[in-house]
Amino acid sequence: MRKTLTVFFFLLAGALSLNTQAQGWDTGADFVSSYVWRGTKFGTGPAVQPWAEYSTGGFAIGAWGSYGFTDDEAAEADLYASYGFDLGDASVLTVTLTDYYFPGTNYFDGDAHFFEPMLGVELGTFSFAGAYMIGSDATDVSDLYLEAGLELGSVALTLGAGDGAYTMDGDFNVCNIGIGTSKELKITDSFSIPVSGAAILNPSSEQFHIVVSLSL
Repeated sequence: MRKTLTVFFFLLAGALSLNTQAQGWDTGADFVSSYVWRGTKFGTGPAVQPWAEYSTGGFAIGAWGSYGFTDDEAAEADLYASYGFDLGDASVLTVTLTDYYFPGTNYFDGDAHFFEPMLGVELGTFSFAGAYMIGSDATDVSDLYLEAGLELGSVALTLGAGDGAYTMDGDFNVCNIGIGTSKELKITDSFSIPVSGAAILNPSSEQFHIVVSLSL
């Protein structure tokens, strides 16, 4: 796993060595009323989620984080690399590798990281993804997560299931049923802010969440 982390540093350093004015650079931030990921809520309050990404062709490498507004909130800082294969007819196959890190532990300690290879496919309005979370050398994390999505006009439907940390008993079960939508909030004639909202039910934990986010 430490070798995987080294690869991430190598890829990130290579991307940062490119001209920062390249067209492939992008950055932004989302402000969410609460951080709900794959049916599970992290922290107790709102969070800001900054990100930065460099992409060229089908390749992308980036960083994403989530930070609450108090020291008691959950924090996360991830690195990822992905490649998308154009299958034609609005279909894309994407392979992603993510390094999850939660601030508060020694970043350079390999035991502080979790790695996840993920395979996703988009077939027009339908999508499907499978991910497998792998713990570092000192942990026994090996959690599977599967998710299907469907876009019906402006409405997005999500159905996700997993095992391990995703469910209360660790057995494979449905943990994420969501329905969401988005719109552009017009501020001026030339400036608008994307706004999205979702209602999320986790049958495993028997919890229900409503989340709103603003994107900059």
